[in-house]
Amino acid sequence: MPWAEVIAGHPRRLALPDLVWPLTPDGYLTVDRRDDPRAWERWAGEDVPIVTQWDDGRHSGREPGEVATSSSSQPTLVAEMLSDLDVHPGHRVLDIGVGTGWTTGLLAHRAGPGRVAGVEIDAGLAGAAAARLRDAGVQALVVAGDGAEGRPDGAPYDRIQATFAVREVPPAWVGQTRAGGLIVVPWRTGWTHAAAVVRLRTAGDGTAEGRFTRPVEFMLDRRRRGTWPVHEEYLPGEDWPVDRRESATTLRRAELIAADFFIGLRVPDAVHAASAGEDGTTTLYVYGLADRSWAAVFFCDDGCEEFAVYEGGPRDLWSEVESACRRWQDVGEPDLTRFGLTVTPAGRQVFLDSPGNLY
Repeated sequence: MPWAEVIAGHPRRLALPDLVWPLTPDGYLTVDRRDDPRAWERWAGEDVPIVTQWDDGRHSGREPGEVATSSSSQPTLVAEMLSDLDVHPGHRVLDIGVGTGWTTGLLAHRAGPGRVAGVEIDAGLAGAAAARLRDAGVQALVVAGDGAEGRPDGAPYDRIQATFAVREVPPAWVGQTRAGGLIVVPWRTGWTHAAAVVRLRTAGDGTAEGRFTRPVEFMLDRRRRGTWPVHEEYLPGEDWPVDRRESATTLRRAELIAADFFIGLRVPDAVHAASAGEDGTTTLYVYGLADRSWAAVFFCDDGCEEFAVYEGGPRDLWSEVESACRRWQDVGEPDLTRFGLTVTPAGRQVFLDSPGNLY
């Protein structure tokens, strides 16, 4: 049965709470079934992501919170990731990051009663999802726990899917998937929020390998988000440090944006943020996470051919970033689907086109 038919038989509305926040072109919209059931039904059927929790559950009230921490993904993306997972009747499946329980239910409809287990880090969300699945007549197990540890009690699994982004594929997932099984998970670097779905096939020896299939944005694993750098710890005071290193670059802001995902593949332990000025300028800040290295690049849109660069700390951060961007350009600006990931007990490696061609 195609996934479109499975979704039609188990629609998203069965898994949504009364109060939701669909993402619209104008931002998040507050929709409450108790106040406007018609609008709620309409948005439940729209092909948009819907936030179902803010701020790890600390948020209260009807307005959107600060940080979205659980959601129901866009249905077309759900169908694409489920297609990547290639689930067949009788497969044992682990769904990590249950959220509302919708994908857990879809997987159970495909794999069969009692063949799917879900792990959700938020005990309240896990309980609500389990209740909705029972109400819908779906036989699937949902437990609260740290999804990075998988669920050893049900291993080995034929398929593992995660619906949050990771920076490293947990070894437990590889170890709990049978040889030849599949793991589908959004993967990202620390550099950017941009992620890519990776489809890994396990070898049975603690390793897994596969290609990226599509660009996505997903929330990070809740317990492994890290903390954002405090600007003042890198650049205290209002004046630029007198020992700063000054240079210039011809790399344009648009080129950096296009290469965002690929820069992260080659620049470890660094993040960046942009600050727009009222005069049309943009200052890009780069922060090193392993030390207090920093870089600032001053972009302008008024016919500038070169842009000033300030740096400080032991790393030449801007040189790393520029080199990573130029590397992607030099190999022809390949689409992310030409890249892949090899995961071993010793770590991971990214390749271009074939596993032997490390990037």
